[in-house]
This record gives sequence, C-alpha cells and structure tokens, in this order.
Amino acid sequence: MNTKKTALSTTAYGTGSAAGGWLRRGLARRMRRCRSVADAGMSTAEYAVGTIAACGFAAVLYKIVTSGPVRTALTGVIEKALHVPF
Repeated sequence: MNTKKTALSTTAYGTGSAAGGWLRRGLARRMRRCRSVADAGMSTAEYAVGTIAACGFAAVLYKIVTSGPVRTALTGVIEKALHVPF
C-alpha cells in the first residue's frame, strides 16, 4: 500500500500538513465573510423606496429654501459675509 502523500492532497485538500490547515482556515474565513456580507446590501425594492424618499425630501428642501422669507434671509447672510472689511 502506498502511504506517500501527494502534493495535491496536502495543498488542495489540506490533509495532514501545515499548508493544508492554512488553506482550510483561509477558506473558512472567506466563507464566513461571504455569509456576513450577503445581507449587508439593499434589494431592488429597498433602493426604489429609498430613491423615492430622497427625491421627496429634496423637493421639500427646495420648496423651503426657495420660499420668500428663507430666500431673503439667505441673501442677507451672504451679502453681509461678502461686505465684511478685512
């Protein structure tokens, strides 16, 4: 019976050598990382809802900033800042 281990069995499958243990640990670490990242992103429906919410928020901010009193206040602040003596 041939008991000599081949390079393929020690490096590819990780049986009986330090290199094999390193490979198994590396693969296990990569699998854990893939499993933990799988639920980290948003699905297409979540992107759609998030985009609609962002557009609605932008529209509300635009209406507020372009309203008369806010526009007057912002213009006053900018003019005051530009006319400051050095």
